[in-house]
Amino acid sequence: MSGITDYPAFVLAVILFLLIPGPGNLALMTSTGKGGIRAGLAATFGLILGDQVLLWLAVGGVAALLAMNPLAFQAVQWLGAAYLAWLGMRMLLAKPGQAPVLNIRPRHYLRQALLITLLNPKAIVFYMAFFPLFIDPARNPGLTTYGIMALSIAALTFLYGLIAVLLTHLLAERLRSSPIVSRALEKLAGSVLIAFGIKLAVTR
Repeated sequence: MSGITDYPAFVLAVILFLLIPGPGNLALMTSTGKGGIRAGLAATFGLILGDQVLLWLAVGGVAALLAMNPLAFQAVQWLGAAYLAWLGMRMLLAKPGQAPVLNIRPRHYLRQALLITLLNPKAIVFYMAFFPLFIDPARNPGLTTYGIMALSIAALTFLYGLIAVLLTHLLAERLRSSPIVSRALEKLAGSVLIAFGIKLAVTR
């Protein structure tokens, strides 16, 4: 398909990438649990925007620059790790009755999910190393090829996010009436974010 070596394999790779547990999935679930479907969808669009930025940066050659400069990639990795750990620590230290870290207005859910995606080394690695594997240089790929891939990723991410948000919302409705459970989930989410940060910081 127009410069793409194996489109079905590309679609499958994107789906598997979405299913891998990571900060993006946590952002969807936490946003939905705190702000409902509207917040979850806002976070979904934040993830989509972040993916599109990384994709087109890869197309523009930024991925190649990072691949040739390990220090630059390590700096991005540490920046992402620090942000996730900072967010997780805020959630752990939040006091009872205090406004939850992620209980903010919808436009902030989008911005937070966007930042998490842009600073997520898992997403950066995908577009830096994995994404180019599906490009066929012999077919002289152009904007049409990259446009098809970009639209495919956006559509798959939206579908995945919609399903994840609806399922999370159904579960959240049953748990929201229990402050103890809600508090425990917030602590768990904070611990997971810190774990992500530590894992990313020590990854080489």
